[in-house]
Amino acid sequence: MAHYWHEDIECMSREDMRKLQSERLVAQVKHVYEHVPYYRAKMDEKGVTPDDIQSVDDLHKLPFLSKADLREAYPYGLLAKPLSECVRIHSTSGTTGKRVVAFYTQHDVDLWEDCCARAITAAGGTDEDVLQVAYGYGLFTGGAGLHGGSHKVGCLTLPMSSGNTERQIQFMRDLGSTILCCTPSYAAYIGETLHDMGLTPDDIKLKAGIFGAEPWTEEMRRTIEQSLGIKAYDIFGLTEISGPGVAFECSEQSGMHINEDHFIPEIIDPETGEVLPEGEIGELVFTAIDKEAFPMLRYRTRDLCKLTREKCGCGRTLIKMCKPMGRSDDMMIIRGVNVFPSQIETVLIEQGYTPNYLIEVDRKNNTDTLDISVELTAEQFSDKMKDVQDRERSLAAAIKTMLGISPKVHLVSPKTITRSEGKAVRVIDRRKLHD
Repeated sequence: MAHYWHEDIECMSREDMRKLQSERLVAQVKHVYEHVPYYRAKMDEKGVTPDDIQSVDDLHKLPFLSKADLREAYPYGLLAKPLSECVRIHSTSGTTGKRVVAFYTQHDVDLWEDCCARAITAAGGTDEDVLQVAYGYGLFTGGAGLHGGSHKVGCLTLPMSSGNTERQIQFMRDLGSTILCCTPSYAAYIGETLHDMGLTPDDIKLKAGIFGAEPWTEEMRRTIEQSLGIKAYDIFGLTEISGPGVAFECSEQSGMHINEDHFIPEIIDPETGEVLPEGEIGELVFTAIDKEAFPMLRYRTRDLCKLTREKCGCGRTLIKMCKPMGRSDDMMIIRGVNVFPSQIETVLIEQGYTPNYLIEVDRKNNTDTLDISVELTAEQFSDKMKDVQDRERSLAAAIKTMLGISPKVHLVSPKTITRSEGKAVRVIDRRKLHD
């Protein structure tokens, strides 16, 4: 039986949802035009006024916002409320340039935590559950979002943050945690550590996990589900729009429902900016229609995915997005071929390797090089070392079949690739360092 946090909204008719979205969009555009000079200038430049936006059908008339705009307007240029009304900031874990800082009023925090409560409820969470938050706390949105959502649902909340994996497992066992929230790479590491401690999923009470903040494949999902004995649910969000909970997976595990009473999604052609029909793959764009302090209009996420309104077995009518297929800015062009890290991960797991790997791209003698280091498990490592070269050749051939280009594969000893307790670093592109 499906559980809902807001059944009236999560199962709302299409007509009622469009009416609600239109009302909120019209009010939001007026709010932004009047209070955010930066965006007003973009609208003026495009010749659009709030009067031109009468419903969701007019959304395409508005100008886009990009990460470059957020950096240019840093820190207060996109703020739509006085600082005295703001109660919180969060920031992206960006590694280049100025970090993105997002502001929240109390209304914004409540809205966001409600979205996370929907995700927890969709994963089977109730006030009977013990929810372990092993996302990082602090400026990163992961910890705070799921923590707040957990409180709303009434779960006993363990604010563990990330790290100290053996202590995570001790608390998990002592307090009977039933739901785990963290990055998928950290969930995989917890599963690995559990095994190394001589324990099995029978020694813990976990039933579900809510994992997000980085790309992960279906193959990695199956690995985590097996190692922890759980059902693994995907969650999606971004700091610029609020944080995790913008979209969440239900028990069908066939895409993530977008909380479209708060966030209107579009799919555009990343080159032309044209809105694409439902079902086509393109760049995901979000408009936050009832956020107060930091209301992004037509924000380009750079995530590549598609949307579907196919009827869902869980009963929710909220539109679904597929798992992002990569980011338009994550895509590497190696020897003229488009390569996404997720393609390589899929091959590794299909071939029986762990999701602990590092992709290194460089340029030597004007030619791109692709080196992939992959960790062996203890069982694989105990095989005769002369077999390693055969394994490397075989894996390189499988990756070449997927990508169309040949990599150099290095199989390395167990535990030699640095583990991440936050977002995993999977790719080092040294070409950028030389340029």
